Amino acid sequence: MMKRIIPVGTCIPGERFTKWVPALMGKGFECFSINFHMEFHGIELEPFADEVREILSGGEEYVASLGYYCNALQYEEHKKSLEKCIDLAHKFGTNRVTTFAGGLEGQSVDASMPKFKEVFGELCRRAEDKGVKICIENCPMDGSWKHVTCNIGFNPRAWEMMFNEVSSPALGLEWEPAHQMGQLIDPIANLRKFAPRVYHMHGKDANVKRDLIASEGIIGAQAPVDMRFPGFGEVDWRQVFTILYQNGYDSDICIEGYHDPLFSGEFEMTGQLQALNYLKWCRGGSFVPNPWDK
Repeated sequence: MMKRIIPVGTCIPGERFTKWVPALMGKGFECFSINFHMEFHGIELEPFADEVREILSGGEEYVASLGYYCNALQYEEHKKSLEKCIDLAHKFGTNRVTTFAGGLEGQSVDASMPKFKEVFGELCRRAEDKGVKICIENCPMDGSWKHVTCNIGFNPRAWEMMFNEVSSPALGLEWEPAHQMGQLIDPIANLRKFAPRVYHMHGKDANVKRDLIASEGIIGAQAPVDMRFPGFGEVDWRQVFTILYQNGYDSDICIEGYHDPLFSGEFEMTGQLQALNYLKWCRGGSFVPNPWDK
């Protein structure tokens, strides 16, 4: 059940953190997710953690998660880097490490599952020892069930297989509704079913192009879904927050920008702040203590 107001923040590319975040502090974001994709761009994580703590020391914002989106099933160096993130997450002030589930590239979800059991079984034991939650983002990364790229963790059936192969409570989801909508999955029903395993969330919405799908299907020349900022898509975020509250969700929602076809470029921050304010409204605003409890 509801324990607190869910904080809302935004995702920051790790290599941009020290430049962007000082300008974003005080804008209303309550936390920041640090995201690296496939590489650290020459950044050493331990001294970087010191820089991050120093930047945030003057405000109330905090690090929601440390993200390293990689393919630990295919590449040993990715697995070692993910281990480093698990070991150092606490230095960033977080116990959430976000990533992809990996995959045997060009093979099927089923064929990748034994390797997933081996690699993430080991990673989850490490995470349990460190008090860390591993959160798998539900992004297909242009893959499909029979031909995966770097993430088998995009589909509900795959999640059930993953949780069956690796039963550790350290393993959960970094969920967002847009990636489910891209597969024509009802995001509200999906969240209601899997909410207990949702350990972190991205705030991203979507518009489904039903006219295009009716005429050209979902694997044609044009994408059948436009990714949008929350508030400009079709998701009922009030229901999202309700389900999270009902399940005692103890993490945050970080807006994943840089995808909206209208609010992009010079309008990126306009869209982000609109999404921020919208999500805060949908969550129930800010906490106000009862005057009679004083």
